[in-house]
Amino acid sequence: MKTIEKRMSILFAALMLCTANLLAQNVKIDDKELHGVWIMESMQYDGEKKIMCGKANGYTQFKYYGADGEYACAQIMRSASGKITVAPHEYGTYTFKDGWYSEMGREKIKDAITWVDKRTTKGRWKNRNDVWKKVDMPEKARKYIVDCCKSRYMSDDVAKQIEDIMFK
Repeated sequence: MKTIEKRMSILFAALMLCTANLLAQNVKIDDKELHGVWIMESMQYDGEKKIMCGKANGYTQFKYYGADGEYACAQIMRSASGKITVAPHEYGTYTFKDGWYSEMGREKIKDAITWVDKRTTKGRWKNRNDVWKKVDMPEKARKYIVDCCKSRYMSDDVAKQIEDIMFK
């Protein structure tokens, strides 16, 4: 009798572990949890080793998701001497609802973002898997990076004025 009870206990424990594992893979988190600043923790191109971002290599990426749909993305680099450089990538809008994600008006993708927990996501971009961490960033720093992203784009009227004056 003890052997049967022992086997049943082991089987039950294994079943519980499998169930917990499946539940962890299907974390459902409210869409609004995306709002805020996200920093790339790691990236891994297909067939290559994982690259840890941040202090280890002086490189990371920044994404900002505003509650109003505002979106900004930049690369952040730190030189060997400690100088920080913000390289704006894009600025515009995003949508994220019921697992459907789009940025900059591109086609919506289902499950492009996989929630690990409320402060960690995984995603795929072309041939690269990324891990992102939500961070608490002071407003001044966030605004600076977002403003850098905004400045990457020149309005048509300003471009026309520059063209008319400098390239007659």
